[in-house]
Amino acid sequence: MRTPVDPRTTWELPAPGAMPRTADLEPLVTRVLAPNPSPMTLDGTNSYLVGAPGSGQAVLVDPGPDDPAHLAAVEAALAARDARCVAVLVTHHHGDHAEAALPWGERFGAQVAAADAGVAGPAGRVLEPGERLALAGTVLDVVPTPGHTADHQAFRLESGAVLVGDHVLGRGTSVVTHPEGDVLAYLESLRRVHDLGPSALYCGHGPELTEDPGAVLDFYLAHRVFREGQLLAAVVRGARTVDEVVADVYADVPRGLWPAAAQSTRATLAKLAAEGHAVVDGDRVSLP
Repeated sequence: MRTPVDPRTTWELPAPGAMPRTADLEPLVTRVLAPNPSPMTLDGTNSYLVGAPGSGQAVLVDPGPDDPAHLAAVEAALAARDARCVAVLVTHHHGDHAEAALPWGERFGAQVAAADAGVAGPAGRVLEPGERLALAGTVLDVVPTPGHTADHQAFRLESGAVLVGDHVLGRGTSVVTHPEGDVLAYLESLRRVHDLGPSALYCGHGPELTEDPGAVLDFYLAHRVFREGQLLAAVVRGARTVDEVVADVYADVPRGLWPAAAQSTRATLAKLAAEGHAVVDGDRVSLP
């Protein structure tokens, strides 16, 4: 198997830990980085303010953690745009994206909208795939992207950029966990975003991807196929449990990331089992 080449390795992206707290990405979009870095969140959660210049309004996408310093940074970015927050949109229910949605929505007097009713709250709006949201002097299209989670969605902007949440990361690849995630749905969602021909991918974590978004999506798809081959090869070599497969395939990855790798491995093995390429019985793995 030929290892897929990540096109981002040749791009001039900021080094880990070097992303600015606030950045204007295009006239429609300001990114505000939350102070919650970790191996899973990379530099931290990216919150986005979206609105037409001069409209006096902005939509907050993925407010992130309910952190006072992050709130102050978001409010400073709103002031710099001379805008008030008129809506809070959430890509999915994970706390590093959604925790602040309800308290900040109340603070701003803005409705929360998400695919998950629990995230949107009792006064919120449950978004449907394909909806077109006319907000803050611009239009955002709701793009269903299940896979990372069942409720995951992205937002396509008038500029052609797509706010992709955790569907695509600025560095590395997204984790599809088991049983919450679904690899088949994730692959279909990758193709759906690819078909949009995005001008940029604004990720939930890590830097924005503007040089060749389609190439990154191609890499993500190829990486998944490559990983499936690695898992099956590990079983051929004698791995008989999920942990043994992880130890084989992720031998060069820091052990602190192995629990996340195990979840992704379970999700991929579930796909392979559904297709008849593997047999999974609890933690036991074998070939048919």
